[in-house]
Amino acid sequence: MSARKVRTALTAAAAAAAAVALAAPAVAAPASARTDHGATREAMDAAVKDGVLGVALQAKDKHGVWKATSGVGDIRTDKPRSAHDRYRVGSITKTFVSTVLLQLEAEGRLSLDDKVDKWLPGLVRGNGHDGRKMTLRQLLNHTSGIFNVTADEEFGRTYFLKDGFFKHRYDTMSPDQLVAIAMKHKPDFAPGADWNYSNTNYVLAGMVIEKATGNPYGDEVRARIIEPLGLRATLVPGTYPKVPKPSSRAYGKLAETTTGPTYDVTELNPSLAYAAGEMISDSGDLNRFYSALLKGKLLPRKQLAEMKTTIKVDEIPDAGYGLGLIERKLSCGITVWGHGGGIHGSTSEAVTTSDGSHSLALNFNSDWTGDSDAIVEAEFCGK
Repeated sequence: MSARKVRTALTAAAAAAAAVALAAPAVAAPASARTDHGATREAMDAAVKDGVLGVALQAKDKHGVWKATSGVGDIRTDKPRSAHDRYRVGSITKTFVSTVLLQLEAEGRLSLDDKVDKWLPGLVRGNGHDGRKMTLRQLLNHTSGIFNVTADEEFGRTYFLKDGFFKHRYDTMSPDQLVAIAMKHKPDFAPGADWNYSNTNYVLAGMVIEKATGNPYGDEVRARIIEPLGLRATLVPGTYPKVPKPSSRAYGKLAETTTGPTYDVTELNPSLAYAAGEMISDSGDLNRFYSALLKGKLLPRKQLAEMKTTIKVDEIPDAGYGLGLIERKLSCGITVWGHGGGIHGSTSEAVTTSDGSHSLALNFNSDWTGDSDAIVEAEFCGK
């Protein structure tokens, strides 16, 4: 599912809010006939023609790994993108965080039905918010009603618009500060009454991991997921502002329109996203992660079933949101699971089939345009 459809992105304010329509239904080519990824290549090139600066992609299926790029990775030098590029994955971080919390539940160290206040006493208070009334599960599936910190106007001016970004891009934000900003607003609804994507949910989820384990949430992600799966390109950067090589530059408009100058926004302190979207990875690692997750290699059957228990999102046909995992039924009838992510200069998508046998991960190194849905449809449905 496109990140533009299910989240308030950590990217330029108005650009990230633009929705992309789902592709119209079409008859799929037989899976055995789709071995050259020609339709995927065409969709990547179309994205670049429509304004995306560069695309880096890897797909893996029974025929092996296919790597491809389109467009440029550096507009000053015209250097092309690499299929091995590392990039900021934004809200794809949420699936990693949810996986850790579900592992902790499987170990009996917490319950998803615990109230938030049990782990973070007194933190979620103000303007109608009450951590005594919302559960950890409601954080993970975005039914807590808690206000989305990245929707705060001052936060947007400070980090998503040009003057604020270049002044504050290296600032460190603590998770407590992020929650405090959200507490200045009224909740979107009472816990459990509705669904609304809120990055604050996963800021709190990361804090719960730290309280339950005594370790930074990033250390738990490394020990439980990154190291066991051998995800050598994946990291939780904390406050480190650079993207390790190999990588391309990342670009944004830093404006409320999609026109105007283009800025290099590669360097920033990702603490502004914390556990809601700070991680860095590459397409190969994301394919390995989501395939392992859906194959049951990271969670016991009970916890994986909880993760895959979805809530229908009325605004998005044929999709549902689970616990940091999105289910999407494609036009050809194939169901894929994964997540999208956006942060300054970076729009990413990672999905896999229900059995984990066919995976796709891709990144745009620009944040104001692009139809990742069309590429997903092309890869799995041959259109």
